[in-house]
Amino acid sequence: MASEDVKAARDSAVEKIVNLAEEAKLAREEIKPTSHAVLSICKSLVAGGVAGGVSRTAVAPLERLKILLQVQNPHNIKYNGTIQGLKYIWRTEGFKGLFKGNGTNCARIVPNSAVKFFSYEQASKGILYLYRQQTGNEDAQLTPLLRLGAGACAGIIAMSATYPMDMVRGRLTVQTENSPYQYRGMFHALSTVLREEGPRALYKGWTPSVIGVIPYVGLNFAVYESLKDWLVKTKPFGLVDNSELGVVTRLACGAAAGTVGQTVAYPLDVIRRRMQMVGWSHAASIVTGDGRSKAPLEYTGMIDAFRKTVKYEGVRALYKGLVPNSVKVVPSISIAFVAYEQVKDLLGVEIRISD
Repeated sequence: MASEDVKAARDSAVEKIVNLAEEAKLAREEIKPTSHAVLSICKSLVAGGVAGGVSRTAVAPLERLKILLQVQNPHNIKYNGTIQGLKYIWRTEGFKGLFKGNGTNCARIVPNSAVKFFSYEQASKGILYLYRQQTGNEDAQLTPLLRLGAGACAGIIAMSATYPMDMVRGRLTVQTENSPYQYRGMFHALSTVLREEGPRALYKGWTPSVIGVIPYVGLNFAVYESLKDWLVKTKPFGLVDNSELGVVTRLACGAAAGTVGQTVAYPLDVIRRRMQMVGWSHAASIVTGDGRSKAPLEYTGMIDAFRKTVKYEGVRALYKGLVPNSVKVVPSISIAFVAYEQVKDLLGVEIRISD
């Protein structure tokens, strides 16, 4: 009798173990992403990265000039405008000078763009799901305001993930051949800042960046997607063929989106650049190019940077570099959106950014 009880207990234990193993297997299968889902995520990230790299390289000279205009010393003006500034860089530094810092910029913008586009897709899906649950309308679509929220989430995530790269890129961009101190490259700049200024220095200017990225990236996505929807629904001027927008029309949508976003957020971008120079002992000479600075770059925070900039240079200083930035934004944002959709199309992923 005892042996039968032992056998029964053993069989029961084995059965429980088998059942637990089966349940665990089923649970793993349920939570394990399918290969299709993983591949789709990878394709989306690749498309976003390619879009960022292509669009930023196309406008690299204007990007560098914008930063030089933003941080130059008001007592020693070297860059008076877009054409004059580009000519000055060409004359003093040659062709390579026009693309200085672009390698570091692409090293930052490729993952930034990949994360940004992917985050926007995921945020859009999550927000749309909650919106449909709240309204009880399963056919509801994202409104411009909801797209703005999704874009803001994507911008904050992408910017925070790659901010140290942006910080050192700004410093690499403003140094010239005559600068008394040279960062030799991205990793040298990162290690030098860490050693001389500490880890927190890599996030100088992060606060205005967070505030600025909300209207900038948010409006980019909101305006672009809303314009596309409006054009598809109204079909004005024969711009839509079979419910599909052409490349030129999408480029125009991207240009409008970029122009609106960067105009609203530009003052915060200027303050961010200036705060990134704080603590860099060679910043003043880098900015002026000759070491005769009369206005050391010293700010205690974002509000102080705003106050001092307006006090000593006027409100117009908050828009230094806006012209080359506006010229840059039109092709840059347009190329990024269209390149993203085209690459996703080539890779066999759903073209539309949001469902």
